Amino acid sequence: MAALKDIKRRIKSVNNTQKTTRAMKLVSTVKLKRAEEIATQSRAYSQKLNEMLSTIARQIEAFRVGGIESRFFTQVEPANVKKADLIFVTADKGLCGGFNYRTIKAVSQKLDAYRENKTKVRLRGIGKKGVEFFKFNQVALYDSTVGLSAAPSYEQAREHIAKSVTDYMKGLTDQVVLVYNGYKNMITQELREVVLLPVDISRVDPIKDGSLIEFEPGDDETILNSLVEKYVEFNLYYALIDSLAAEHSARMQAMENATKNAKELASSLTLQYNKARQEAITTELSEIVSGAEAMK
Repeated sequence: MAALKDIKRRIKSVNNTQKTTRAMKLVSTVKLKRAEEIATQSRAYSQKLNEMLSTIARQIEAFRVGGIESRFFTQVEPANVKKADLIFVTADKGLCGGFNYRTIKAVSQKLDAYRENKTKVRLRGIGKKGVEFFKFNQVALYDSTVGLSAAPSYEQAREHIAKSVTDYMKGLTDQVVLVYNGYKNMITQELREVVLLPVDISRVDPIKDGSLIEFEPGDDETILNSLVEKYVEFNLYYALIDSLAAEHSARMQAMENATKNAKELASSLTLQYNKARQEAITTELSEIVSGAEAMK
């Protein structure tokens, strides 16, 4: 009987877990739809901003004597990068499968590559899970932010990236790289590594009617630098939104799998309980029959 009680207790526990994971899946599904809408709108804005930057930069490069002089566009060979800012985005919460692990693994590999190149790295973390991982493994963090990945804010994103932009323009760093796990569709997340600075205009196609854009001589550098700052700020903000949508999709899948596994385990335990109960009844009947035979 003790074994039957244990099995029954396990069945109840698994059923309760199944209810919890099913509820978490539904919550993540609702949050994903909301995050997906914001990500779609932000993606369109980010694309137009990138196209505008590329168009103006190409015009200056083509018509200005000496080309673009801004440090924002000075390309550096990977072997010549001596100082770099590496920014990563992870979730503040778990229970989302391998979502956080993929980003952490990519960042660890990037750190190893920098070390091989003898590049000094300032690791800047966004998201509790990634920050805790690197702190636990005694990897120095230049700075860290918790809460931003769960509730993306443009103002906070701008504040977080401002130090990297300022130091880059002062020559204190040679590169600013962003690593995060982005949203591809409801069942797929895509790891992304973006070199924010220096800006590579060859990666972005210019606006088709870019020839219509005009600006006064002497203002080109000011406009370009202002656009680059907006480009960097919004790309970080978009990464936060994109990562949040990916987090919800990963959690939705994880909870769906957990619910399925709990259901299968509950069925297996129920079968085990029924077999044990049948064996107990058979044993009791055998004992009753044996006792009756012995009294004859």
